[in-house]
Amino acid sequence: MAESRNLKLNAEVSLMPAYIVLGNWTQKGIENVKQSPSRLDAAKKAFEAQGGKMTGFYMTMGQYDFVVLSEFPNDESAAKAALGLGSAGGVRTQTLKAFSEADYRKILGSLP
Repeated sequence: MAESRNLKLNAEVSLMPAYIVLGNWTQKGIENVKQSPSRLDAAKKAFEAQGGKMTGFYMTMGQYDFVVLSEFPNDESAAKAALGLGSAGGVRTQTLKAFSEADYRKILGSLP
């Protein structure tokens, strides 16, 4: 519960755009799943190298194997990080740009 509150607070005060990454292990990734924690550590460093930050990671059950919450200075940096993850061959990702509640309210409030 505390983590949920922290995520909400961070999303409201962050100046960087937020991104949600939905991911699945590839055949190569699942065959080497025990190495996944070290690959996650490498991904965090790769995000930082692009000026970004991984703010949350969740292994999930269902259509996706994991969800990553992240922030990057811009779309280009987020794309570079996602391409870097995919090029390693262990995961396949889908990245969504996310708008905070404050941004959502601002966008909707500006509609005619």
